[in-house]
Amino acid sequence: MNTPAAERPSVLFVCVHNAGRSQMATAFLTHLAGDRVQVRSAGSAPADTVNPAVVRAMSEVGVDISAEVPKVLTVEAVQASDVVITMGCGDTCPVFPGKRYLDWELPDPAGQGVEAVRPIRDEIEKRVRGLLGEIAPAE
Repeated sequence: MNTPAAERPSVLFVCVHNAGRSQMATAFLTHLAGDRVQVRSAGSAPADTVNPAVVRAMSEVGVDISAEVPKVLTVEAVQASDVVITMGCGDTCPVFPGKRYLDWELPDPAGQGVEAVRPIRDEIEKRVRGLLGEIAPAE
């Protein structure tokens, strides 16, 4: 089923570097929701590349994010989103009236090996599944 773009909920995942947590959340929501949800991610101070341990941890669960690149957070991306989920960016995320904001407290995978990334990945997947059930339940 194709959901028209205007009717799809839009989610923006934001973390500081857009190299770990927000990339995993974006990949899981895209993977699980298909075209039912519009998904973006960004960072308040984006890194040059996605964390290799994060890429590896995601590939272990069949989700390839090797081609993803960190993106800078823009006011336009926030304004275009129905739900904004922050992951440790604190006051650097712009706040607009009428948007739903969630703050997911999650450890930062920066500088961590894949062993440390796996539990973060699994927690993100659990939260993404819960979010998807709220905003775009399967028909």
